[in-house]
Amino acid sequence: MTGGLRDGRPFDVKQYLDLVRTVLEHGTRKPNRTGVDALSTFHVSYEVDLRQGFPLLTTKAMSWKNIVVENLWFLSGETHIGLLRKHGCKFWDPWADEQGRVPSAYGNFWRRFPVHGPEGRAAFNDQIRWVTDELKRTPMSRRLVVTAWAPGNAQTSDLPPCHLLFVLNVQLDERGEPMLCLHLTQRSADVALGVPYNIAGYALLLHLFSRFSGIPVGLFGHTLVDAHVYTSKPDGTMAEHDHVRGLKRQLEREPRPLPTLAIDSSIQSLDDLRPLLEVDTGPLLERFTLSGYDPHPPIAFKVAV
Repeated sequence: MTGGLRDGRPFDVKQYLDLVRTVLEHGTRKPNRTGVDALSTFHVSYEVDLRQGFPLLTTKAMSWKNIVVENLWFLSGETHIGLLRKHGCKFWDPWADEQGRVPSAYGNFWRRFPVHGPEGRAAFNDQIRWVTDELKRTPMSRRLVVTAWAPGNAQTSDLPPCHLLFVLNVQLDERGEPMLCLHLTQRSADVALGVPYNIAGYALLLHLFSRFSGIPVGLFGHTLVDAHVYTSKPDGTMAEHDHVRGLKRQLEREPRPLPTLAIDSSIQSLDDLRPLLEVDTGPLLERFTLSGYDPHPPIAFKVAV
C-alpha cells in the first residue's frame, strides 16, 4: 500500500494523493459550522508503511519545524501557546484565549485526562506515561489507547479534538519480528490543510514511541470519518477559502522520493522531550534530522475557522 518506487525509494505519500482524488471526485457539497461549503466524503481508511520512508508530502513544501514543535508541545501537556510562539509556530493562535491558553489542546487531555479517584474525587490520568510504560511491560497489549475526547470539554469547546483517538499496537513483520504500529481515528479531516500535518505528526509520534520502547516502527493506519475539501459557494462567493484549485495543482506535480528521519540518540525517554522546547529552534531541530526532503514549492490554503 506504499507509493511507487524510484531507485528503490518510495515517492510521496500515494495514499494521501488518492484521498484527495476520492474527495474531489466523489465528495458531496454540504454546509458546516464554518459557513464555508465543503465537499465531504464519509469514512476513508488507509495505511502507510513507515519502514519505506517518512511520510512528509513532496508535492508541496511543508514546515518540518512546525510539525516537530507542535507535537512536542502536545506531548508536554502544555495548554499555553508560549512555547509555540517561541519557535514561530502559529497553528494555535486563533484558538487561544486572552491569556494565551487553549484548554482543548490535545496534550492537555493526553497528559491530564479528567477521571475520578478511588474515593470519587476528581483526579487526572497521564495516558502518555501509562502507554509508554505499558509498552515495556506488556508490548502485545491491545489496550494501548490515548484519547483526547473528554465529553465535558468537547461538547462545549469552540474546537473539540479532530484527531481524537490513537491506538498503539505491536504486530509481527514478515520475518516474525515485532514492529510498532499506530492507528489514528479522526472525526473531522481538512484534507488540504490538516491531514498532511496529521500524517506527519503521528508518524513522528510513532517514531518517538518506537524509540521509548525499543520496538522498530511499522505501519501508520488512518481512519477519517468526515474527509472534506473546502470550496467556494455555487455562486462563486467565498472563493478565498476554495481549496479545490490548489489541490488540483498539487495532483499535477511529479511526486518525489520520501525523506528519512533520524532522532538523536540523546532522546531515550518521555522525560527527555520537555526540555527540548526550551532550547532555541536550531538546536531543537538538530535532534530530529530529516534527510532527503526535496519538495515542490508550497501551496497556500486559507483556513476556515
